[in-house]
Amino acid sequence: MSLKSSLAITAGKTSHWFLHNFMHGGTSLPGKLTLKIDPDVLQALAKDYEIAIITGTNGKTLTTALTVKVLEAKYGNVLTNKSGSNMKQGIVTAFLTAKTGKSGKKIAVLETDEANVPIICEYIKPKLFVLTNLFRDQMDRYGEIYTTYDKILKGVLMHPDALVLANGDAPIFNSKKLPNKVIYYGFENQTEKEQLAPANTDGLLCPSCQHILHFKYRSYSNLGKYFCPECGFKRPELTYKVTALTQQTPQSSSFKINDHPVQLHIGGTYNIYNALAAYAVGAQFDVAPETICQALSQNDEKVFGRQEVINLDGKEVTMILVKNPVGLDQVLEMIKTDDKPFSLAVLLNANYADGIDTSWIWDGNFENLPFDKIPSVLTGGERYKDITFRLRVAGVPEENFAQRESLKDVLAFIKQMPTEHIYVLATYTAVLQLRKLLADEGYIKGGMD
Repeated sequence: MSLKSSLAITAGKTSHWFLHNFMHGGTSLPGKLTLKIDPDVLQALAKDYEIAIITGTNGKTLTTALTVKVLEAKYGNVLTNKSGSNMKQGIVTAFLTAKTGKSGKKIAVLETDEANVPIICEYIKPKLFVLTNLFRDQMDRYGEIYTTYDKILKGVLMHPDALVLANGDAPIFNSKKLPNKVIYYGFENQTEKEQLAPANTDGLLCPSCQHILHFKYRSYSNLGKYFCPECGFKRPELTYKVTALTQQTPQSSSFKINDHPVQLHIGGTYNIYNALAAYAVGAQFDVAPETICQALSQNDEKVFGRQEVINLDGKEVTMILVKNPVGLDQVLEMIKTDDKPFSLAVLLNANYADGIDTSWIWDGNFENLPFDKIPSVLTGGERYKDITFRLRVAGVPEENFAQRESLKDVLAFIKQMPTEHIYVLATYTAVLQLRKLLADEGYIKGGMD
């Protein structure tokens, strides 16, 4: 290790210690300081690690958390950026806090922003990549899904010896031949019936002949057992698959992966995909199927902003990050399955980390919500006027509707909502702001680490 790297790492570790002991945490500043001293420091930090990079539009943070649980069941401590700080500086910060696992094996599971995959791959040598899905998201940053995929592939192609674990139900991940070995995971639990996806779904053109893809079954959006009736392009064979889906509630899902039962204590079909990806990584690291399923079935604390449940003066508040139409629709479908009345708050910001264009809220199917069993609806956030108008168009009864710009007023209103269970759907920076307020009032611990 060079003197420059040693000085950078010492400075970064010192700043991390100070921030976490006196300033309530910091997930990217230590990395920024370290990189300022040595822009190439990640190469020294990541040396000798077996690294899994997890990327895609939705599911990165929870897939990373579940993967870490699975690997720690066999190997002990696994390095990860659990805060979700998934750009270069956040990943450097994660390495600054490294601890060796009980096995002595050095493993890192890194959630990585799609555009940052090639940046990170200049300095590290991944053992494998996990590709979760690609949907339209923050068009100002990423562009269309094909552009985003090209950014990811630029990093993947730097390491042709790395394994790619890809969501086989997503046609885009089967659209280009790679020098890497590719193993696919997906759903294989439904009776086949030929169907089309809704016309406004992303990525429905066959990459071989541009014909519209058909499906033998779909899980949601463009994910499913697809095929092209014109040229024969079709979903590849799956190695890891959901073979049965037995029960779903807003709080949990029961299913089988390769016929092994899993009880996941978080709701939503999209989160079953996340668990399936974690299973696939565990298998590649030689973790036994029974150990993987047991780890996935543990009822741990929810991950930051991903169905995180907070007790607010006796009310059960479930905070859920939303950031694009497909993810939003999956959340709306999930909360619809609640068999008890619930209240709803939707908080909209439009900062750089959220995506500055809020037009995506018009693609969410708010109209399908059961407003007859939602006695109170609240809108808030910096762009509360936009989400208020959207929900008025969706048909929220005016007598059940309120809006608050200030998050302090939002929190005060939530405490007075008439139901025991409240869902709070919020964009990324709104989640950060609300969590800070909750921490300041003593409802949760400060920070995200």
